[in-house]
Amino acid sequence: MANLGYLQLTRECKQFCRFCSNPPSGVELTVEELRQNLDDLVERGYDGVILTGGEPTIAPLIVEAIEEAQQRKLHIRMITNGHRISDPAFLRRLVDAGLRHVHLSLHSCRPEVHDFLTQTPGAWAYITAALASCGEIGVQADINTVINAYNSDHLHETVMWICDRFPHIRHFVWNNMDPNMNRAERNPDVIPRLGEFELSLRLAMEYLSHTGRSFRVERVPLCYMSGFEHCSTETRKIVKEEERCIRFLDRKGFVLQKQFLHGKAEACNHCRLDPICAGLYSMSYHYDPAELFPVQRDPVAVMGRVLRRSPDPELIQRIEGRRGMRSDEQPDDHGLRSPSGGTVAMMQTSE
Repeated sequence: MANLGYLQLTRECKQFCRFCSNPPSGVELTVEELRQNLDDLVERGYDGVILTGGEPTIAPLIVEAIEEAQQRKLHIRMITNGHRISDPAFLRRLVDAGLRHVHLSLHSCRPEVHDFLTQTPGAWAYITAALASCGEIGVQADINTVINAYNSDHLHETVMWICDRFPHIRHFVWNNMDPNMNRAERNPDVIPRLGEFELSLRLAMEYLSHTGRSFRVERVPLCYMSGFEHCSTETRKIVKEEERCIRFLDRKGFVLQKQFLHGKAEACNHCRLDPICAGLYSMSYHYDPAELFPVQRDPVAVMGRVLRRSPDPELIQRIEGRRGMRSDEQPDDHGLRSPSGGTVAMMQTSE
């Protein structure tokens, strides 16, 4: 198992992404809170911490956060828009403190699309410069992309462009966007339909698989990931029986995720993959359950691909126990609500 904790250092950011679910809250993490949160991860036996925001590089305690996590022997990652680490001197400062792994939020290979989505002229230039700096300094850099209506037709073009221009990039993460609150609700034009990105996502996954790169996909139901179900973040968490926690700098506070369960439709009742699929995030609120369809693929085979071995009979039995489980996220009129549902955490993740 590899349990990871997410820690927001700040909610401030110099970009204004149209789909941001974690905009400024007026709250900053203190040094005392930083240390308490890192100690809590150690006590929980977590393997690492992911520093996030807002934009963590503009937090006054970013260097101290890395140093404190390093002292506790936590593996350190950071999710960033790349603006500050496009400066090699600043990136070296973070590396000297102990940073070795970053996730860069790049949403399109097309400058005009990325800058439009971030509502920040020049954002694309900064993040591509950051990619180059990571390659020169030797920092592991992964790509985080929020799937939305403006990039849903060229996800594959983006990965091909990145692999060609920055061959040191070996891992990609796609997060289907969280439409539930904040800027996305004010910009509903960014919310995609599942069918809008199905083909491009498949082409992207096939290309990365062919080139020997790895990837993860979150908030995409397994019926849209045929052949790549083992790359679903939620499915991997379910099969490996992992958890993750997130410390928000707003009213959500501390969120512990264990169930990894979203909305399920009638079609899911006839799907063999139901026990290992999280379902459809924000179902019937922003995403249409009519787009879901049952799949007859063997869930045990998917479990084997996740674990890279045959799953134990006891694990299979526990996972099968999830069949028919429905989440608190279920809309009331579906009559499928369950008190055993998982907690919803609204942020971009990077596993």
